[in-house]
Amino acid sequence: MHLGSRYIALLILSVLIWPQGAYAQTPVESLRSQIQSHNDQIQQLEKDIATYQKQMQALGTTRSTLESTLKTLELSRQKLSADLAITQNKIASANLRIKELSLSIGDKEEMIASHRTLIGRFVRDIASEDSTSLIERLAATERLADVWVAVDETVSVKRALNTHIEELAAAKVQLTDNREEVQKTKEQLAALESQLIVERRSVDASKAAQQALIAQTKNQESEYQKLIAQKQAEKTSFEAALFQLASELTTALDPSRIPSAATGILRWPLDSVFITQEFGKTTSSGRLYASGTHDGIDLRASVGTPVRAALSGTILEVNHGAVPNCQYGKWVLVKHANGLTTLYAHLSEIAVQKGQVVTTGQVVGFAGSTGYATGPHLHFTVYASEGLSFKQYTCKSGPVVTVPIAPPTAYLNPLLYLPAFRPL
Repeated sequence: MHLGSRYIALLILSVLIWPQGAYAQTPVESLRSQIQSHNDQIQQLEKDIATYQKQMQALGTTRSTLESTLKTLELSRQKLSADLAITQNKIASANLRIKELSLSIGDKEEMIASHRTLIGRFVRDIASEDSTSLIERLAATERLADVWVAVDETVSVKRALNTHIEELAAAKVQLTDNREEVQKTKEQLAALESQLIVERRSVDASKAAQQALIAQTKNQESEYQKLIAQKQAEKTSFEAALFQLASELTTALDPSRIPSAATGILRWPLDSVFITQEFGKTTSSGRLYASGTHDGIDLRASVGTPVRAALSGTILEVNHGAVPNCQYGKWVLVKHANGLTTLYAHLSEIAVQKGQVVTTGQVVGFAGSTGYATGPHLHFTVYASEGLSFKQYTCKSGPVVTVPIAPPTAYLNPLLYLPAFRPL
């Protein structure tokens, strides 16, 4: 291989190496511009949220009428809508970032292919020259200086080859790093999409609850007070009937089929925990049931708060609460493999179907104030599955509904199975 041809080959190699990055600059810059546009929108939405928050705080000082409460709910819905829009912009930015990284990966793959082609060519040329020994070249060359020039050229090409191999290795490392970054971005995107679905359902639940409240009360405080009184009457009637039905059950439970009490067997059904009513007899609230006991725990939760499965299991039953102000309203019952069954009651919306398999922490519904609840909260009951059955209950308003029921011994204290509670 002559000196001139080797320099030409090196020139070709350098031309193949550097244009790739320059070629990709235009689409990459376009993607970065779009990402900046989304970031600008996010900043504006965050300003809107701050405004909504100030308005909600101002309303909080005068929240003595139904009208002001409804205004607060509307502002809350607007804030959730803004949060939803922010999440959508973040997802769009993540998608653009993935495209940007994909372009960079494509550039590096082209560079690697170019390196490999030229390296193969150099290897073949050098192998051809190495087949002729130095003595043979000395014998065939008239001038000794030409031989040493040829040797120097060979050394220079080999040195260049080693340099290009190092560049190729560095490109591979960078390519791997970019791919890992793309993978992390995709995982973050998947998490954002899941959160978006939950937030959208939460917004819908809040809006539906607000519309139902307006329809029931016609925005009058007197109508609201009548609704509260109606729910309280239904609550008293239901508790008495539930106690009577439970007392009639005499199922003998097998202790070996009930997990031993241990904190952490179940997870909290809400992300933020504040207990407003504990299990069993409580002196602070008086006799909640005719038996003087509470068969679960109540947790503070605003309308639309995601309610999560306390443990993996199968949806045993759901009730969409077609009868207003009656029993548990909308509820979900999840049967777990360890002998426990959990109830999530007074929901505003249900996110699962009967027979569906759910995992620990999966959203099964959204908190509300359906049924006899006089305010938004989550009622959470833990049963020994072996003793659970279903009975018919006639609502005070007339309709007949199905309710989960168990003997007194099958109602278990949720706090014995949940993580240790630390008051807020």
